[in-house]
Amino acid sequence: MRFLLILSLLFLPLAQAQSNKVRLLVQSSPLAGSQYYAVGQFWQELKVGDTLALIREPDNRHDSKAIRVEWRGHRLGYVPRRENGAVAAAMDAGEPLSARISRLTEHADPWRRVEIEIFLPL
Repeated sequence: MRFLLILSLLFLPLAQAQSNKVRLLVQSSPLAGSQYYAVGQFWQELKVGDTLALIREPDNRHDSKAIRVEWRGHRLGYVPRRENGAVAAAMDAGEPLSARISRLTEHADPWRRVEIEIFLPL
């Protein structure tokens, strides 16, 4: 979406370089629903920086803006409902978003265990 491009120009200093590619950090969020999916099963294998797949679920019965988060083909959870609107719109518009694990914390509260970052290439 064009508003993401405008945001990228406004926040260019926040852009991050990796492998000679510049990308804009669009969003940093906790992983929602991780207690119900594969986070526990793969906890020892998950690493900060691991690439995540974002999969739109427009037919999700709980949230038409749902975005599933997967690691190596395993569902880890979702982008939080309260934070998924702009990312869902960007994905629906064909924007090439990417995601990664930005923080892993052993914590009793599942909302504090995994943090993800979502990027837009510039």
